[in-house]
Amino acid sequence: MTSNPLVLVGARGWQHAAWRGGFYPDDLPDDWLLSYYNTQFQAVYLPAAVWQAASKATWAQWLYDTRDSFYFVLEPGDAASAKPDSARVLLATPAWEAQHVWWLDEAPDLRALAQRITQQATTGEPLFVFSRSGNADLLEQINTLKQVMGY
Repeated sequence: MTSNPLVLVGARGWQHAAWRGGFYPDDLPDDWLLSYYNTQFQAVYLPAAVWQAASKATWAQWLYDTRDSFYFVLEPGDAASAKPDSARVLLATPAWEAQHVWWLDEAPDLRALAQRITQQATTGEPLFVFSRSGNADLLEQINTLKQVMGY
């Protein structure tokens, strides 16, 4: 992932009821939500129950509906479930998550996040910044912080 962006912003899932009529236009069809989401964010964190229930056809559609630079980060789940074979689909093992994920809802301190981004830049590894609650205002602030910092 060395040629990819350093900071990738997103939420846990892309279907948040509070986003209707605000983040998402009122008349946007449900099957276009992911396509729209991927124009504003660079990644999504998927709970195990969601990604494991998705068929191969659904995964193919999700990958088709998103840019080549968009990532799906998967919560670890059932050992029998195999993640889709794509470089854009990453399994967030506890060790990987500790090095690559910042949860906004647990630490919304923007100064601390800026310090973490600076630290992460020294490794060249990506940092995924996610909101579990889907706080659209906070996610917008993070996209602004990312721009201000040059990432």
